[in-house]
Amino acid sequence: MFKLKALIAGSTGYIGIQLIRLLVNHKNVDIKYLCGHTSIGKKISFYDRKLKLKKLPKITKFNKKYLNDVDVIFTALPNGEAQEISKFLLRKNTLIDLAADFRLSKSSEYLKWYKQKHKAINNIHKSIYSLPEITGKNIKKFSIIGCPGCYPTSVLLPLIPLIKNKSIMTKNIIIDSKSGYSGAGRGVHKKYKDKNLYESLSAYGVGFHRHNSEIDQELQNYSNSKINFTFTPHLTPMFKGILSTIYVDLNKGFSLDKIIKTLKSFHKKNQFVKILKKDTLVSTNDVINSNNCYISVCRTKYKNRIIILSAIDNLIKGGAGQAIQNMNLKFGFKINEGLR
Repeated sequence: MFKLKALIAGSTGYIGIQLIRLLVNHKNVDIKYLCGHTSIGKKISFYDRKLKLKKLPKITKFNKKYLNDVDVIFTALPNGEAQEISKFLLRKNTLIDLAADFRLSKSSEYLKWYKQKHKAINNIHKSIYSLPEITGKNIKKFSIIGCPGCYPTSVLLPLIPLIKNKSIMTKNIIIDSKSGYSGAGRGVHKKYKDKNLYESLSAYGVGFHRHNSEIDQELQNYSNSKINFTFTPHLTPMFKGILSTIYVDLNKGFSLDKIIKTLKSFHKKNQFVKILKKDTLVSTNDVINSNNCYISVCRTKYKNRIIILSAIDNLIKGGAGQAIQNMNLKFGFKINEGLR
């Protein structure tokens, strides 16, 4: 059986560990290299005991020579580092980035939101922003794949079908998202050392969170009118999971039942997106440890306003699982391979 040779850069972070956990069970992948900065020489089981019995390479420092030996490179690195790796890609290589290096189509927007110049501008046009259920059909043409952020994944899966169908007003969309603290990475404990992380709910990035740029870019692709939204993320005292609560007003002629029908029709072939019965109260527990996105549409006291609930596991559907889903699409594997 043909197996892709894979390299994982940033293998010891929360996303990197989750990638390894999933890929060791993927029948079409062989993990050739695990790379890191501060963990060179260690076994990956030092970070996850569940991987102790798996035959995996020790962690090494990334070397561009490794690209000769692999087909696919997963980068779960700080923003900017995948850009450097992209400069050395060979024709045989596919880069799947889980950071923000290839999410934005304009380098000026990257500079504006990430406060650093893009170091591989010539590779932006060689990349695709791939939310599998939306843009995945075009993925085979590209050698660099930018995976969506965790918050945008939970927001775009319900909103793009409705904006594309002109079901909802594009003004005054309110997005209130809450995430487990793993979304802030392993450094979260140092960053919030003066706060009780396990007993506190904290808003952050209010008004100007980086994911605003990504949400705006993708929603605008499906609208003829200007998208006006407010996005506020929160860090919650749980390890993982995202619940986005989205408030939208309906256009004339649309009802809650029509909204649900639109979502079901759009996602009918997307096995990881589940459209629930109206007024279902969604919990992050419904999707934890899965690649699923659960979406519910709820009534309000106003006939023309609805509330959309969207739940994902930020480390899987909002991270490693989505990256594997993109790899499966790129190489023609079963869409759920490694994600069952």
